Amino acid sequence: MSFQDPTSDCLTRIRNGLMRGKKVVNAPFSKFKLELVSLLVKEGYLTSCEKISLDGKDSLSISLKYINEAPAIREIKRISKPSLRRYSSSSDLPEVKNGLGMYVLSTNKGLMSDKDARSLNIGGEVICEVF
Repeated sequence: MSFQDPTSDCLTRIRNGLMRGKKVVNAPFSKFKLELVSLLVKEGYLTSCEKISLDGKDSLSISLKYINEAPAIREIKRISKPSLRRYSSSSDLPEVKNGLGMYVLSTNKGLMSDKDARSLNIGGEVICEVF
């Protein structure tokens, strides 16, 4: 099975797992998705992630986070798509929900949150929004 947008597929698996109350979801492995999920773990939106092997293929095992039985992520959506890329400079990047959420940016220094990008004065491709 081929995917047009593997990053959107990974975000959708996380969103669906949270809606169903799952503790762990699996997604096909890629270095980009590992970096993306690791950033979400670092920012406190997910519990953990690790690379595992299922049926001889590498996968990401993503442990979802709940606070008082409510998902830590209320909203996660893809911004830049393969059909329409979205780029932003650090000065043009708005805050997500008055600073309660974050954008994930792909920069020349790797993936980072919008707060880190503003502090380093770096722009890039806006991958997704998390709240």
